[in-house]
This record gives sequence, C-alpha cells and structure tokens, in this order.
Amino acid sequence: MAQWLTHIRAGVSPKTLEGYTSKVSAGIVPALGQTGLAKLQPITISTAYAKMRERLSPRSVHHTHRVLSQALAQAVRWRLIPRNPCDDVDPPKVEKPELKVWDVNTIQRAIELARPWRVYMPMLLAVMCGLRRGEIVALRWRSIDLDRAQLSVIESAEQTKGRVRLKPPKTGKGRTVALPAMVVSELREHRRRQTEELLQFGVGLSDNVFVCAREDGKMLQPNSLYHAWMLFLATTDLPRIRFHDLRHSHATLMLKRNVHPKIVSERLGHSRVALTLDTYSHVLPNMQTEAAAAVDAAFGGAQKGGGGKIG
Repeated sequence: MAQWLTHIRAGVSPKTLEGYTSKVSAGIVPALGQTGLAKLQPITISTAYAKMRERLSPRSVHHTHRVLSQALAQAVRWRLIPRNPCDDVDPPKVEKPELKVWDVNTIQRAIELARPWRVYMPMLLAVMCGLRRGEIVALRWRSIDLDRAQLSVIESAEQTKGRVRLKPPKTGKGRTVALPAMVVSELREHRRRQTEELLQFGVGLSDNVFVCAREDGKMLQPNSLYHAWMLFLATTDLPRIRFHDLRHSHATLMLKRNVHPKIVSERLGHSRVALTLDTYSHVLPNMQTEAAAAVDAAFGGAQKGGGGKIG
C-alpha cells in the first residue's frame, strides 16, 4: 500500500492523496496489514469489512473498498498478483442520503438574517448562483463583470492539513454563471464596503483581491467559511443544513421552476447532465407529472380542434 501511495502521488490532488492515505492507515493496514499480498483472498477482505462495520459507517467502508480495489488493480498491472481479489467482494451497500434543501421562503428569511454577517455574500453566491465553497473563497473581482451580470469560475480552493492551494474547478474547466439582478446589486454594495475596509489596512481594492476575503483582503480558508456558516446558523432557528446544501437548494429551486436540466448542469459545473438528474432525482417526480399534464393539454386541444384525417 505504501508503494501504491508513492506511485499515485504525482497523479492526484493533495486532498485526494490525503484521503487515500487516511483510508490506508486507518482502515486497510490495521485490518489486512499482516496478510501477505499473494495470500489475500476475497473471504479475507470480506471478513475485514465486517469488522470495520463495527466502528465505521457503510459509506466509509465503501470508500475503503474503492481505495483497496484501486491499489490491488495496480498490483495486477505490476504482475505482483494474477487477479484482483476485490473483484469478488461486495462492499457494503450505501443508501443515497436525502438532500436537505431550503425552500424559497426559508431562503428569503435566511438572506435577511445573514445581512449583518460576513457569511452573507458567500451564502448569496452559493444559494443564488450554485457555487461550491472552494469556488467562492477563490473568486476574485477580476472574474466578475457586474455590467454584463456574470461571473467566471476559473479557480477553486482546496484545503488539506498542510495548506490551502488554488486549482482548476472540480471538472477541470471553468464556466460562466449569469448573475441575478439582486446578486449584482449586492456585489456592488459589497465592493464599496470592502474598499472602505481595506483602506484601514492600507490596501487598495484591485481586481486581484478575493471577493469573499478576510478583513485584510487575504484569502478566506474553506474551513473558516464552514465554521462561520455554522456559527451563523447557531444564532437562528433556521433548519440546519450544510453550507454545501445551499448549492443543492439552488439547483432544486431551478428544476422546480422548470429551468432546463442542461442549464442547471452548466450553472453547477457538472461534467454531465446525467449527474445533475441523478443528484436531484427527488425533484423529477413533480417534473414528470407536469410533463404529463402538458402532453394532456396539447393533445386535448388538438382533439377539441377537430378530427382531421392523418396522411
């Protein structure tokens, strides 16, 4: 496993490597480290998973299985073993978690309550534009065109135990997001306030400054934004959701308003429309009903219009 981690180091992000290393050190090595690679059998792995389930969630064991399977697949390519024993092991089933989202009324109330807080603008960018936490803290003024009411997502911040680094967005390519008029107005006011704030530190506001920054203009850490969000929620009676769930709320709201899934997918920066539809399948039953009603209305009108012959 140590050899595999060294092998993949150059090909994955520091955050991914950190996650893989954690699964190896906390799960795989304690459970299977005393077993010789050539003697590793499916039943050995299945037994180890059963023991892991006593202290870990099914999702965590499932992730551990994926890491082990990738490592053993490399061992096959290295000719260390003839086949991957993970191929004959069924990992724990993981139920898809129910998304927690806010409706329009809750969002409107949250916006008013958050106005005095520094988390206000990050919240708007998440719930009104669908940006990820890392994309929000990496957003600079040079990527926003207030006159054209749009912003460009070209960077994302990734935080590991050691540092925060800027990288391309999750899919590896940028995207342009149209801004609602309300967000444009709030960004203009936010820019004015930020200009005044930075002057107290002897810093001028340039296009290179982060939009959602610390008081001195330096980049806000993703984890700091998470803690600020939880602190804000603790002062309210709003339904408790993760900061990332604001993005889910944005997508759900658009789909319920019959925005085409392709547009929703583009705003969220998903690699495929199928991913959008799968993630927000909870919205689809209502959309199916509305689609059926639209077909009924169309053909009902055609029938009332007369029975012309076909052909």
